[in-house]
Amino acid sequence: MLANDTFDVCFNSPLNRSKRTAEIIWDARKEAMIPEFELREIDLYSFQGLLKNKGIEKYGDQYRQWQKDAPNFEIDGHYPVRELWARGRNCWDKILSHEGESVLVVAHNAINQALVATAMGLGTEYFRVLLQSNCGVSVLDFTPVDDNGSPQICLNRLNQTPKSPIAPASSAGRKGSKQLILVCHGDVKQAAYPNSLDGPMNMLGVIQSQKTAELLLDLKVTSVICSPRIASIDTATTISKVQEGAVCLGADSVPRFVEMKQLNELEVESIIQQSNPDATESSFLQPGWLKGFEDQVIIDIWNQSEKAWKSLLNELSDESEGETNMVVVGHPAVHIALIGQCLNLTKEYMGSFHLNAGSISVIDFPDGPSGKGVIRCVNYTAHLGRWSIPVTRSSVDNKEV
Repeated sequence: MLANDTFDVCFNSPLNRSKRTAEIIWDARKEAMIPEFELREIDLYSFQGLLKNKGIEKYGDQYRQWQKDAPNFEIDGHYPVRELWARGRNCWDKILSHEGESVLVVAHNAINQALVATAMGLGTEYFRVLLQSNCGVSVLDFTPVDDNGSPQICLNRLNQTPKSPIAPASSAGRKGSKQLILVCHGDVKQAAYPNSLDGPMNMLGVIQSQKTAELLLDLKVTSVICSPRIASIDTATTISKVQEGAVCLGADSVPRFVEMKQLNELEVESIIQQSNPDATESSFLQPGWLKGFEDQVIIDIWNQSEKAWKSLLNELSDESEGETNMVVVGHPAVHIALIGQCLNLTKEYMGSFHLNAGSISVIDFPDGPSGKGVIRCVNYTAHLGRWSIPVTRSSVDNKEV
């Protein structure tokens, strides 16, 4: 997955599984990898080395707290998750002091969660909320603001794995039956529709929507909800048609029926257009692009997304008790805001996420729609094949990790 990406330096955990993974990725590069002890996996003290059933038997109450309230879990006089977050902050000082523009960090599930969260200013309550799978790749962009200030930090990608992100899996160790798949509509025609955010998709956009529909064929989609804009409707229609053709495509033995709806609250293009009449889809290519808009625009998008989020949760709650896979199609801006709503963030975080056309992001609800959402992945594009977005890209202004 990373074969065509370029890295200047590699930091790795000294534990063997991480070191070997780093060696495979680093391959024949001449530069030596940099082992960093702080990148080791979470320290669980007396828990370590125990099989799960032995841990439950010997540390029943503590084990239940580790499962239910990990940030406040204490063992042997230590708070493992709090210590992990402190290590994550310390690691950033070392990683960002390196001169490399594109930095590869190979570590472990828990410490990678801490690295992502601490970079974004999120506390220990986000442990097990931003998932990190085996060989999952997350990308953070650090863009200098000025010579003295802190860089602008943007989560460009979260947990992109070599396998499909919609494959059956647990979220934070719990099985969930409710899932939202946020799909950014395909790329939009520019030349024929200048200064418009409501044009049809161009050829690339059509391919992106078809690739997304193909990926989702492995999942039985129960409903598709989209913005009333043309590109979103066309993307949603493609997904629905491929789902309903699952039998003749050999993906299922029984017919599928997909309910398709439009949700006006998913439409934010008019807000963007009113603020910047010259805005086009190409305006949204750079990470953190939402930070360039006036506060009122961000407020309006955020308020609109709050209504959309409540409507989507109501839809999920109204579905049957069985497995529910709801696809939501819209503009990257509304999906960024929806992710923020899921994480219970504020509008100020909207510039801290990036989504590309044709990407998908997945939110699981292991405790149902009334419980906390778990982000399985953000801005996944590997399904686009030759049109996928590289993990690294040349830039003189950004540092990428």
